[in-house]
Amino acid sequence: MGSGEASARGTAMEGDCLSCIKYLMFVFNFFIFLGGSFLLGVGVWVLVDPTGFREIVAANPLLFTGVYVILAMGGMLFLLGFLGCCGAIRENKCLLLFFFMLILIIFLAELAAAILAFIFREHLTREYFTRELKRHYQGYNNTDVFTSTWNAIMTTFDCCGVNSPEDFEDSLFRLINPNDMVPEACCQRNSHPGDVAYISKEECLMGSMLFRHNKGCYSAVVDYFEMYIYVAGALAIVVLTIELFAMVFAMCLFRGIQ
Repeated sequence: MGSGEASARGTAMEGDCLSCIKYLMFVFNFFIFLGGSFLLGVGVWVLVDPTGFREIVAANPLLFTGVYVILAMGGMLFLLGFLGCCGAIRENKCLLLFFFMLILIIFLAELAAAILAFIFREHLTREYFTRELKRHYQGYNNTDVFTSTWNAIMTTFDCCGVNSPEDFEDSLFRLINPNDMVPEACCQRNSHPGDVAYISKEECLMGSMLFRHNKGCYSAVVDYFEMYIYVAGALAIVVLTIELFAMVFAMCLFRGIQ
């Protein structure tokens, strides 16, 4: 009689545990679903917005790429949240297994990206970027992805070259444009709202320090993102931890479903 009661008590506790995991998974994935829906909505709105914001984004390669990154992330989170919610609330083994496999693939991809970033970290040095800029930057050919990306960076961060405007000496840009000391993207613009005209484009192109940006883009970008580096690192750890717990919960629920 005692062993029967203990067995029944153990079964009841196991059922309570599974119920707790089930509803935790549902709530957790519901927020993921909402987050994915929000990102998808923002991405679609930017692409179809009739007020002209789409043209602004399309003119900047960095922003244009960012929109599709947001759409991809939103779609992935939307799918993950949907699978997790449905799998948990319906106690569907197929959905839970698909959810587990999808999380596992994302987790391994993130791990592989971190390892590759560590292995190829030397490609993020000043010397590497300077060498590539000298070899491939053309100045005014916006059909070239490398050139248009660098133009967008220099315009966005008010900088010139990797280290300084001197990076354009003995470069492909100077071979193509022998009369220009620096590209147009290095020239200072008027600071008045809505006025994007250059202060003195001719003086800037001739190399005048007064009318060009003299700070290198490497320092400008690092200074801009420095405050976000630690936040991004902490966020990455949190995301990886959540993914691990999501996989554990999904597998526990999968094994507990009769």
